Amino acid sequence: MTISYPAFWQSEFDEHEAVAKATRQALLEPFEEMAMAAVACIKGGGKIMFIGNGGSAADAQHLATELTVRYKTDRLPIAAIALTTDTSALTAIGNDFGFEQLFARQVSALGKKGDLLICISTSGNSKNVINAMVEARKMGIITVGFTGKTGGELAPLCDILLNVPSTTTARIQEMHITLGQMLCGVLEINLGLVTVAGKVKSA
Repeated sequence: MTISYPAFWQSEFDEHEAVAKATRQALLEPFEEMAMAAVACIKGGGKIMFIGNGGSAADAQHLATELTVRYKTDRLPIAAIALTTDTSALTAIGNDFGFEQLFARQVSALGKKGDLLICISTSGNSKNVINAMVEARKMGIITVGFTGKTGGELAPLCDILLNVPSTTTARIQEMHITLGQMLCGVLEINLGLVTVAGKVKSA
């Protein structure tokens, strides 16, 4: 089977643009709600935790790093952690309690009331993500879901749901990282702390 590269190129961009447009139209309200909750969480001394599997795990790590290091501006670090990166914890939990407890166990150990948990799952049906969200809700942690398709089992468990209007995994993932980086931008702006020549001042 041969491929027409110009046709493939156009098709991929057409679908990306259509999903981006639909996301732009559909998700302003939950994005604003998430952003305000995240700002309040950090101002209140809490932290943002990210979880996900596969490509979503990469997004979790990416976004946590944007916050603890920098997004666009040199500023004070913002408390965030990806619960996808500690290989000792992941393998011990998987071995001793099962893969489905991978994130719930860490949320139980590291989370506290007032924190915010962002669960990234294109299908909304990842059992280890669902279990983490259930645990977080018991602890008074604010729960946010980045999903797609129908939202899956995760949707009704979310305090705030950003369900990308697409059934294509790649397009959903593209919107997830866009929404996540927009959140990083909001936090940098609204927290209002930047460092210039080693000094802290209001942004």
